[in-house]
Amino acid sequence: MSKVTSRPKRLYKYEAFSERSLQNLKAQVIFFGSPKNFNDPYDCALTPVITPPSDAEVESIRTSFLNQPFSKKAIIEFRRPSTQDLRGMFLRSSKLVVKDAQERFAARGISCFSEVNDELLMWSHYGGKYKGFCLEFDTSHQPFEKMRKVNYSKKMPRIDVATLLMKDDFFEHVMDLFSTKSTSWAYEREWRVLHAKAGTSYHYPAECLTGIYFGPEISSEALEIICLVLQGQNPYVRFWKGFRSPTEFKVEFEEFAYTPFLKANSGMVNSKASPTTAAQ
Repeated sequence: MSKVTSRPKRLYKYEAFSERSLQNLKAQVIFFGSPKNFNDPYDCALTPVITPPSDAEVESIRTSFLNQPFSKKAIIEFRRPSTQDLRGMFLRSSKLVVKDAQERFAARGISCFSEVNDELLMWSHYGGKYKGFCLEFDTSHQPFEKMRKVNYSKKMPRIDVATLLMKDDFFEHVMDLFSTKSTSWAYEREWRVLHAKAGTSYHYPAECLTGIYFGPEISSEALEIICLVLQGQNPYVRFWKGFRSPTEFKVEFEEFAYTPFLKANSGMVNSKASPTTAAQ
């Protein structure tokens, strides 16, 4: 895994209110989908620019290969070509390495998260147009040890031949390439968690889910259903109701304590108190 210098303690996952999202919530699972289904056509499918090696780099790679325990025939094949011919061979080999990495990456499962829970476009695109919810996860738990930060760039990423053919950790460099997106998506502030196989549902521990943020337009019925599901299985979750900020273009949240409707009504009857709401 590539080095992470500022690992966030919390990550957020926006969800539309749907049968699938409720099933995942009840089962306490994170679904790892195929990158082939991403809405960005370049995501995990870009072809990096491979920088042609200089004459000195070609000879350095040749020397490195000649020091490997190859067969005599292979050694002769590395000694015979000119620098120019060898450069072409290394470029072709590098393209094959990238293509193989693309195919392997496409078979992996990916689940996407954000550093923020108040981004308007995220609520619009992934949070059911403000009628959904956003999950807050504690990244000290599984499976977040395998998370990678997405890098954003105006241009296609570049990689040199020596890195692809000579570095022991070349696959990590390739993984970083496939965690690169256009700056058009920078508002997502994305981190992604990887799994060996696409289509996998990972069961996380209850304490991993620490909060749920409800969109400003979520229905009272949907909010009630989600609170009931979580209250019955996860004592660690805190509930936050979203509303549109009156001073900024953002979603703001207020924490509330959830009381089931029947319990609230029972309390009113017993104490003859004034009416209260179930979510207060």
